[in-house]
Amino acid sequence: MAQNKTKPNNASVQKYLHAIKDENRRRDCIAISRLMARVTKHKPRMWGPSIVGFGSFHYKYASGHEGDSGLTGFSSRKGAISVYLVISGRRQDKLLARLGRHKMAKSCLYLRKLSDVDVRILERLVADSVAEVKRRYPGS
Repeated sequence: MAQNKTKPNNASVQKYLHAIKDENRRRDCIAISRLMARVTKHKPRMWGPSIVGFGSFHYKYASGHEGDSGLTGFSSRKGAISVYLVISGRRQDKLLARLGRHKMAKSCLYLRKLSDVDVRILERLVADSVAEVKRRYPGS
């Protein structure tokens, strides 16, 4: 059975954030980190070399594949900030319609800059995703 490549590690979140060259992107990522820490009540932790994750949960699919994943997280990518909404909540489509400029693919929300979106809506999206994970995977 294949193992997950992205796992939590002890790399420094602060070092990762402060290494983001673009000052505006760095500020946006720091703000998203604070938002996610507030929503999840978990400290940030690096997952692999480039994902800042919050909390974790264990999943097991009907196929037998199982593993651990972060409750939520984000990463500064070349063209956008990727926000990982692990599982869509019941209100996700309505909230995304009110969010502002973004792209959405499966469980990944792409933001060019934080000023393009309503941060309160982003916070609700993160909270809903985390709540749905906890509902589907009790003990998370």
